Amino acid sequence: MATVVCELCPHGCAIPPGGAGDCRIRINLDGRLLATTFGRPSAIHIDPMEKKPLYHFLPGTPIFSIATAGCNLHCTFCQNWQLSQRSGQEMEEVYRASPAEVVGAARGQGCSSIAYTYSEPLVYFEYVLETATLARGRGLRNVLVSAGYANRAPLQELGRVLDAANIDIKAFDDRFYRDFCGATLQPVLDALVTLREAGVWIEVTNLVIPTANDDPGRIREMSRWLVRELGADTPLHFSRFYPQYQLRNLPPTPAATLDRCREEARMAGLNHVYIGNIARPEAESTFCPRDGTRLLHRAGFRVLENHLVEGRCPRCHEPVAGVWA
Repeated sequence: MATVVCELCPHGCAIPPGGAGDCRIRINLDGRLLATTFGRPSAIHIDPMEKKPLYHFLPGTPIFSIATAGCNLHCTFCQNWQLSQRSGQEMEEVYRASPAEVVGAARGQGCSSIAYTYSEPLVYFEYVLETATLARGRGLRNVLVSAGYANRAPLQELGRVLDAANIDIKAFDDRFYRDFCGATLQPVLDALVTLREAGVWIEVTNLVIPTANDDPGRIREMSRWLVRELGADTPLHFSRFYPQYQLRNLPPTPAATLDRCREEARMAGLNHVYIGNIARPEAESTFCPRDGTRLLHRAGFRVLENHLVEGRCPRCHEPVAGVWA
């Protein structure tokens, strides 16, 4: 039996018969590449949209969220390592849910969208693609929450049925990716551009880790790249780090560090910069980029007030980038 090469992500795993790729869930079964978690999610929840986090996409609506085991990154600081760093066979709790059953459950629970999230949905690509295609046909929106470590061709294919994505930039530093994640930076940047070209609404998250990726110069460089390549209206979410998994020797991110990152990003030209995983009231709300009117008042994952009028500021009528209805 032949070795099978997986072309889904930049790892390009050459998988021997009976073996698995770097993600643990894509295997060589009798010379065929098979994703073992197809139809076998290990997490099913209904979340607020703001938890993804997406702040400019259908705010305040519930989103049906699924995930399987597996990830093609191995971040030492992973917040969901019990799910992402295991194979499907290692999970104690596994559900049976075909793409049609996922779509039916989402509609039955009154959700207008489905999120592929928690671990790394790109490694269970076929499950996402089939579910998202069915969902699109039933009038549901599709959201990808991902580290974005995939090749261009599969992303282009998936982009045809995606409506929004939140993509992690772990750090604007290739060495950080190699040392902390077992990956590289450039494919993630390429993925962001590919999804934007496909017309997918994009938001970006950066988990700020003290002493590891919190250098102001790198934050400034990342923010300028986002302005240049994706546009000044691309929302950027700075998230507070808490000691997890294999990176327990560092403290939680100081609030002052997050505030400084936000200021750097705004000075670089980004219009919508948020802070999460910590209560920062002003940094959770959306403001008009022209006159500063508070348009959406948030507390945690809750939208307390929404003053947008058909996607515009009620005071100056400036259109605000996003998908609001």
